[in-house]
Amino acid sequence: MEKTGTVSVLVVNDQSLQRLALRMLLTAEPGLTVVGEAADGDEAIRASAALRPDVVLMDSHLSRADGIDTIRRLARPAQRTRTPGFAGEEASAPRVLVLTAAGQEADAWAALRAGAGGFLLDDADPAELTAAIRVVAAGDAVITPGLTRALIDAVRLQHTVRPLPRTSGLGALTRRERDVLVAVASGWSNAEIAQWLSIAPTTVKTHVSNVLAKIGARARVQAVTFAYESGLIRPAA
Repeated sequence: MEKTGTVSVLVVNDQSLQRLALRMLLTAEPGLTVVGEAADGDEAIRASAALRPDVVLMDSHLSRADGIDTIRRLARPAQRTRTPGFAGEEASAPRVLVLTAAGQEADAWAALRAGAGGFLLDDADPAELTAAIRVVAAGDAVITPGLTRALIDAVRLQHTVRPLPRTSGLGALTRRERDVLVAVASGWSNAEIAQWLSIAPTTVKTHVSNVLAKIGARARVQAVTFAYESGLIRPAA
């Protein structure tokens, strides 16, 4: 969903001072507006259903189980329990941007599987944060190169990745689309993939969009999960 106007943000953080600081920072930024705050997962679900933000900015310091479940319910509204007062309405899913601490790659991986659309280290500067919110609101993925590599390394150390059924979408990919998916899962940018395959970056973007549609992923980062869980890429022993 591409945004051309003001981007609305819901701030989720269990620390009141941090929520206040984020609100002040984002409110001062042209084109961004904070429509609400939440201190925990249940509050976040209710606020998202009522306020319909474009982006949920969520801190990963929430307890792991609560945080992952919250991301899943935010990113996949069809799986939510209906909220009183919204019966009959089709909930639109916000994009979830997670602020994560360095060294928490395992939690970031779980959040990715739950449907998070982007990750940013919690020590990012204000310009990085506001830019990331805009990118996620436009429907693209945000994940720092360092965290991408850390996530990939974490997955490669796992020994229990089980291939998904053939009906999961892998069989629908062309050979070129599989090549593109492998490259995406390796952390390559569109420009790097274009150079490797000797095609235009715009063609790469089209391939990536087709791959996401065929495997049922909402964002580029979910394609990394799919590539490993489908068995297309095998974790290192």
